[in-house]
Amino acid sequence: MFLTAFAGEGNSDIDSVTDKFSLWTGKTQLRGANIWQAIVIPDLDGPDFKGPGPVGPPYTQNDFDRLAEWGANYVNISHPGLFTKTPPFTLNPNIQAYLDNLLTKIANADMFAVISFRTGPGRSEFSLCCDVEPENEKYFNDTMWRSQAAQNAWVAMWRYTANRYRENPIVVGYDLMVEPNSNAVGSNARDPLDIWDSDEFYDNYGGTLLDWNQLYPRITRAIREMDSKTPILIGGMSYSAIAWMPYLKPTGDPRTVYMAHQYEPQDDYTHQNPPLINTYPGVFDIDGDGVDDQFNRAWLNNLLSTVDTFAATHGVRVAVNEFGLIRWEPGAARYMDDLISLFEQRGMNHALWEWQTSWAPFAMEVHDMNFRLGPDPNNRTDVASSSLIKVIKKYWGRNTIRPSNASFAQQQE
Repeated sequence: MFLTAFAGEGNSDIDSVTDKFSLWTGKTQLRGANIWQAIVIPDLDGPDFKGPGPVGPPYTQNDFDRLAEWGANYVNISHPGLFTKTPPFTLNPNIQAYLDNLLTKIANADMFAVISFRTGPGRSEFSLCCDVEPENEKYFNDTMWRSQAAQNAWVAMWRYTANRYRENPIVVGYDLMVEPNSNAVGSNARDPLDIWDSDEFYDNYGGTLLDWNQLYPRITRAIREMDSKTPILIGGMSYSAIAWMPYLKPTGDPRTVYMAHQYEPQDDYTHQNPPLINTYPGVFDIDGDGVDDQFNRAWLNNLLSTVDTFAATHGVRVAVNEFGLIRWEPGAARYMDDLISLFEQRGMNHALWEWQTSWAPFAMEVHDMNFRLGPDPNNRTDVASSSLIKVIKKYWGRNTIRPSNASFAQQQE
């Protein structure tokens, strides 16, 4: 069952967009990419790797201009939260100024933005990115999943954020937390929960502080005290995996979009390192039951049936604000073409991972999902084109709505 509600014949995308939430309804209207941003830790990052600022790696105006030239019309800013990770959980003005600067550059490139917070009170970047090693254990912080004070501070952080950005015409979404993952990390780096069965997790921890479902309704209410119009985006547990979407509990807020991140099958294909054994389409054991599976468009469509059921059951909108694969995977272009076309059949907005910075110290080292480099794992410079680039540009080229021609954006300026 597809969710698309196409505009009537003769109506343009622009005519159908009357406010920020209408960008998330009907057919796909936002197609873009993520940028990854993290707090700079000088002891780990040195003076150059993530740049000289409080957050990095840096993005230039040209980085965003080029993204818009390729056709994208929105940026999912995967960014540190505005409040400190440790008590007393106060505003970090340097992080705020950095986010303001990013939004100015994105606006100058005539694109929309979603603010997505990766970190905040009681949660560090290491919760998402890194293995626990003795030398960096001190940087881990997952205490929010056992701390009422930290969760209260997340609520306060979003109340403050909504009040600050509610009148910004390009901010078309607040993503409350990038990849909630208490099922994996718990609150202690030395002894993570490491629970990957959703029934087991909710049977044991449902309704506790470890349960994201009890926190995001509180954040939603706080945002709506300040901002009644900007859409709220909520992803589920286990890093917003599609398989865990049925356990999301809609809040009843009429301007909320529910989200998934889609990297499946991650270990067997999208994040497969050389030697590259599996391809798309292909035949291999995806679910580990000892029986080979047909990995093709039908498999992807069946995966997304969980999204269809959730959306139809609750009467809500769903989007995918992270998806992608390592650039050298065999059949990457066809995989991406099939996946995005299935998103669009459902009217889902989407943002791929990721649009890479031009900051050389970082870009030369972190490059596996920088599709601008083509399929050669050893290449570190942009290629003129590739089959994967052609697919991405094909879909981004469908965008028509931008802040410069959205009537609601003009009214807010």
